[in-house]
Amino acid sequence: MILEELSLALQNGRAKEVIILVQQALDAGVSPKSILEEGMINGMSIIGAKFKKNEIFVPEVLIAARAMNKGLEILKPVLSKAGVEPIGKALICTVKGDLHDIGKNLVKMMLEGQGITCIDLGVDVEAQIVVEAIQEHHPDLVCLSALLSTTMMSQGEIIEAIDAAGLRDQVKILVGGAPVTQAFAKEIQADGYAPDAASAAELALRIISKR
Repeated sequence: MILEELSLALQNGRAKEVIILVQQALDAGVSPKSILEEGMINGMSIIGAKFKKNEIFVPEVLIAARAMNKGLEILKPVLSKAGVEPIGKALICTVKGDLHDIGKNLVKMMLEGQGITCIDLGVDVEAQIVVEAIQEHHPDLVCLSALLSTTMMSQGEIIEAIDAAGLRDQVKILVGGAPVTQAFAKEIQADGYAPDAASAAELALRIISKR
């Protein structure tokens, strides 16, 4: 019951209530893994599905994600102590020449809402930065966002740089952004394309579960 309440509070973006319910669940002896999966990830999955169907919009997603992050501040140390690992790790950025970050941030929130740790490299990111981050963090996924038709070619340049560095078989690369299409993703040899943040999280989950 308390996990259902937690899921609902998260969906409604009630951050203070989420903090209280996470602590109450811990005090009642509910496992940190159950709180994460049945309470928080469940709530963000519902948010993702509603967002995909245009039943809710960006502001509601941001509010829910903020509530989730507040709950995670309490839960993360307990998860770590209990030995509960994230299901995977993703690098995420907006590519060189592009300063847009709303789409990237939405994808990041959706990924984190599925239990995937995200390393956010920011905006206007060069290929070499991505290569170095792969070498340092060893992620499962690299997520590249481009919101302009003039910058989407940078996605291909980053993939080429990853290949040239001998890292291509170590990561799966997902691309997205307003001008990006499935055909373009195939052309630049990306591993996947998602038209929106919720779809990106679903695709990331499928890829990580197969690794």
